[in-house]
Amino acid sequence: MAMPLASPADLSGRDAAPPSDVRAAGAALPHAACGRAATGRGAPDHAAIERPDIWRADQIGAWQAATIPTGHAALDRELPNGGWPTAALTELMLQQHGIGELRLLQPALGRIAKHRAVALVQPPHTPQTAAWHAWGLPPEQLLWVRPTRAADALWAAEQILKNGSCGALLLWQPHVRPDALRRLHLAAQGADMPFWMLRPLAAARDASPAPLRLCLRPAAGGIEVEIAKRRGPQREGTLVLPLGFVPASRFLQQEGTDAIVDRRAPAAAAARSLPASLV
Repeated sequence: MAMPLASPADLSGRDAAPPSDVRAAGAALPHAACGRAATGRGAPDHAAIERPDIWRADQIGAWQAATIPTGHAALDRELPNGGWPTAALTELMLQQHGIGELRLLQPALGRIAKHRAVALVQPPHTPQTAAWHAWGLPPEQLLWVRPTRAADALWAAEQILKNGSCGALLLWQPHVRPDALRRLHLAAQGADMPFWMLRPLAAARDASPAPLRLCLRPAAGGIEVEIAKRRGPQREGTLVLPLGFVPASRFLQQEGTDAIVDRRAPAAAAARSLPASLV
């Protein structure tokens, strides 16, 4: 099946209504205020506790924009407003490509692709349309942007965010300067879409303006998620999310190691004669 290609110039005119199950900001998790009212009796100020714009440090914070459910209940419980944020930069830092990162995003992408396009900017491998179709993601809703330079990829991502015609953006970048990160985060704040940047695990040591940063590692039957940064208290330990059955086809055609069922079968060895001593 041929991959529909598009350029940044094709982004206009593809706008549509967001998915019906996008959650409004502040609808999923309670918020509270820190401290007590200055009443002289040490009683808590219940009016302040109920205010959504005041955050208490021992509770998960809230996004000012809408969120989209991740499709993984255990992860939703650990994220502000219970889902992937829109109008914000989210960093996924991978131990290696093909460990299940796109299957982690598949439930959210499936909801978005029913109504709006999903932009893939500079993925490490060619998107496989058969796999996207098999997992309920219409290939015609994919916008594959493949610039040759990192600077062009960053420019394309910024234009997609500012254009607003897509429903989600995935950007693969091994190295990003701090000023480029800030620029993309600023552009994301004006967009009504989730924006995932996929980077190497080593990037977790660097500072970032992204309000949500997840470290992803392979795990038996799923993927291990470490929440490196979120709006709320630091979470100790990791989550292991099951990813379920995966067909042999993959989102991205690659030679690397995804899950075992995702690996490409090795080529058959060429027939050759054996020394008599080995027969």
